Amino acid sequence: MALSSSHRVTMNDGNTIPVLGFGTYAPRSVPKSEHEVATKLSIEVGFRHIDGAFLYQNEKEVGQAIRAKIADGTVTREDIFYTGKLWNTCHRPELVRPALEETLKNLQLDYLDLYIIHFPISLKPGKDLMPMDENQKVIGDSVDLCDTWEAMEKCKDAGLVKSIGVSNFNRRQLEMILNKTGLKHKPVCNQVECHPYLNQSKLLEFCKSKDIILVAYSALGSQREAPWTEQFPTVLEDPVLGAIAKKHNRSPAQVALRYQIQRGVVVLAKSFTEKRIKENFQVFDFQLTPEDMKAIDGLNKNPRYVNLRNSQEHPNYPFNDEY
Repeated sequence: MALSSSHRVTMNDGNTIPVLGFGTYAPRSVPKSEHEVATKLSIEVGFRHIDGAFLYQNEKEVGQAIRAKIADGTVTREDIFYTGKLWNTCHRPELVRPALEETLKNLQLDYLDLYIIHFPISLKPGKDLMPMDENQKVIGDSVDLCDTWEAMEKCKDAGLVKSIGVSNFNRRQLEMILNKTGLKHKPVCNQVECHPYLNQSKLLEFCKSKDIILVAYSALGSQREAPWTEQFPTVLEDPVLGAIAKKHNRSPAQVALRYQIQRGVVVLAKSFTEKRIKENFQVFDFQLTPEDMKAIDGLNKNPRYVNLRNSQEHPNYPFNDEY
């Protein structure tokens, strides 16, 4: 993965994506005002890739931050790479473009740089993000994701989004899209949970073979709330990672982020702490050795911090296969 001077790589549609992104998910305990402040700060320290989603319920605040930094001359719209996500209740083809248009309205932007299917799990359409029946079971919806993908392609052709991709897809689900009759645009990326304890090596190898970029979320572990998060040992407290960080006079977080960049993964980092936001961007002025990379590879245990099984059972649940 060859880096340009602006730390971008080229996707399979010819557009470029910054290899380091700022994630905008936050627990409900974080005030919405802090979402805007953190996003502004991320742009000020150098982040140009902003990763958002309708599910996060903060698109208005994130959009205000982006527009404020454009207005004060810090960046232009073209400098910013914004990712939005199609939520599970909007997989029916006729709902895809309206969902994208709602995101654009929330952000007050004319286009998205990247729009991805958030999960290969279709839920009952409606205002409830997680529709439940009387037994508190999630209500699914029967949608062919190939039809959803065709609607995504139309959004790209209409100029509402520059690139389209997927998230939380396993190999089987990626192949379903790639082998679809009449495919017009390949997914440019697959965004998945990926960190030293879950390095997704097989999925990464498959994505590279298909010229699909792997984007890592929860790259530093996860601070998500129940029911989304499993409790596992903290990645950043791992002694191997700590020793490598000490050797390079870096933090474990910087080492974890640099690890992904060197293996050809676009990586997201999220924080609401000024010191950590600044620290997370300082990963382009050092290099991990082959020995460092091998040692971090050896930490793989395959646990998932983000686990939807806690909240639902669904036939299209994306993590049934190994990758």
